[in-house]
Amino acid sequence: MALDSKLIDDVLAVDNTLQAICYKRGSLQLLDQRKLPLETVYLDIHGSADGWNAIREMVVRGAPAIAIAAALSLAVEVANLKDFNGGSKDAASFLESKLEYLVSSRPTAVNLSDAAIKLKEIISKAASTVTVPESVFQAYIEAAEIMLDDDVATNKAIGSHGASFLQHQQNNSKRFSVLTHCNTGSLATAGYGTALGVIRALHAQGVLERAYCTETRPFNQGSRLTAFELVHEKIPATLVADSAAAALMKEGRVDAVVVGADRVTANGDTANKIGTYSLALCAMHHHIPFYVAAPLTSIDLSLSSGQEIVIEERSAKELLHTRGGLGEQVAASGISVWNPAFDVTPANLIAGIITEKGVITKNDMKDDAFDIKDFIEKATGKSTV
Repeated sequence: MALDSKLIDDVLAVDNTLQAICYKRGSLQLLDQRKLPLETVYLDIHGSADGWNAIREMVVRGAPAIAIAAALSLAVEVANLKDFNGGSKDAASFLESKLEYLVSSRPTAVNLSDAAIKLKEIISKAASTVTVPESVFQAYIEAAEIMLDDDVATNKAIGSHGASFLQHQQNNSKRFSVLTHCNTGSLATAGYGTALGVIRALHAQGVLERAYCTETRPFNQGSRLTAFELVHEKIPATLVADSAAAALMKEGRVDAVVVGADRVTANGDTANKIGTYSLALCAMHHHIPFYVAAPLTSIDLSLSSGQEIVIEERSAKELLHTRGGLGEQVAASGISVWNPAFDVTPANLIAGIITEKGVITKNDMKDDAFDIKDFIEKATGKSTV
């Protein structure tokens, strides 16, 4: 469904933030982020197949938003399912199979697999206590809806912790500027954002001098999406080419770098949008603190280091054509292309990981690796075993 000639102010959440996911029980629409900032188009998602395609084709992107869109696409499918043949165990098997299918759409983003694991636990519990499939479907739908609500609260907590921590690190002495990469705002989450949520919180508190965002080639999530959000929020901001970040740091214009994450391993290595590793190296050279903002669901304790992360490779068209593969050809026909969607930033380049439960800092490191497991157990009161 296209919203012809609609201003972005018509596409707002309750708290006046951009809304990428529009859901009510039995209905889901996703903002087609491939068309931003020039067009505002929502696509109707009728089930898991539509959800898989929307995630894979970058209609929706950002680790938290991917997980929620996947969960809700299946919730819509079962809410509208007619005449299911089978009992509660069959319903559980149906849902689990669909979740496995959805996880295959973007394997690097751990939030998606984490959501699937949690939802499978709820499905299994429901199937063991009820006899009719409708009750299993109902339990799944309610759990998916809770994930949507929880994500906004989590993001606001990340923003609050990050803003307070950065102010303390800057000695509360002056306004300061922050550089970010890719898009980690309301468009990448259910609302508010992670790294961009930290920037929003800093601006709200009157301590942000300026936000710098990279264009984030080849899909231009920075120039198309982050710049769009910053302008909408009336945050003082400047767009820079990816290749200009080092020069910007050298000129002393950046006081901190804050990025998001698609996966954080047990030692603190972080997978994020391609180009993040380069920024971390530049930041270390210029003695600028480099932070990662991500919910605890982005932490994957099953992987000991970033070497174990599977890095997704994207279509060659994203480099061969303008607009991330959607426009005219600009590269020579016949040239080979390497187009990884993510890179891994080693833990030793990261000054802190900002979560909804607080900030994991260098003080929490052992043998040059973050002691994330201990932090999670203390912060949540739950064992990570």
